[in-house]
Amino acid sequence: MDCASCAYAALRNLPSEPGCEPGHACMQDAYARRIDRFFSWHPELGNEQLAHPYFEVRAIAARHADVFRLRALIDDPDETVRLQLALRLPHAHLALLAHDPHREVRIRVAQRLAPTALMSMRSDSDYGVREWAARRLPLALLPLMIGDPDRAVRARVAERLDMPALLRLAGDAQADVRRIVAERLPAPLLPRLAFDADWRVRWEVARRATRETVTSLLNDADDEVRAMARQRHRTMDASELTSQLNAGVGHG
Repeated sequence: MDCASCAYAALRNLPSEPGCEPGHACMQDAYARRIDRFFSWHPELGNEQLAHPYFEVRAIAARHADVFRLRALIDDPDETVRLQLALRLPHAHLALLAHDPHREVRIRVAQRLAPTALMSMRSDSDYGVREWAARRLPLALLPLMIGDPDRAVRARVAERLDMPALLRLAGDAQADVRRIVAERLPAPLLPRLAFDADWRVRWEVARRATRETVTSLLNDADDEVRAMARQRHRTMDASELTSQLNAGVGHG
């Protein structure tokens, strides 16, 4: 590297962190770690290098620059730079990156954008973006994502949905989604999943259902489901016996 042509060549005359150190902390280096160390030592220089020709310098400078200077980089040609913007832009400007061509940028936007502003991202082409929308979208709007084509997204929806919308996922094509539904449905509604094709769903039913449904699973084809049903049955019997004994003591 040519230190003589560097705008900060004078820093070489200073020791350690007040200065710079080629091969260790240098803005002109090709390695991001060394560039980052330079700006960690001199964060006040971030504003000056937002237009640097090397994308790594622009991206690392954007970590340290004043936030009101970042808006000018919205159309930067490199996604590494725009990713830094997605992490730091004020919320008032963050939506400008909601349709960025790079999925990682849009994912960061979905993680930070105000929940009420996530509507446009629920139909994003990338499942990872939609998954974050499903995690953060206001509950009142979440039913709009029940029909998402990706099971990971529907699973996030199932983890948050309230009744009665949750019931609409009880017939989902994917067992992973139905299992989450079985974990969260009110116990009186679990009989509809008692004969599910997937043993994990039936196991959740056996773990949470009322006595009548648990009894129907005592002879289930799966060992794990039968074991859970029998354990629950014994627990229910013991609980009822205890209640009866307590009632008898109170009556006496």
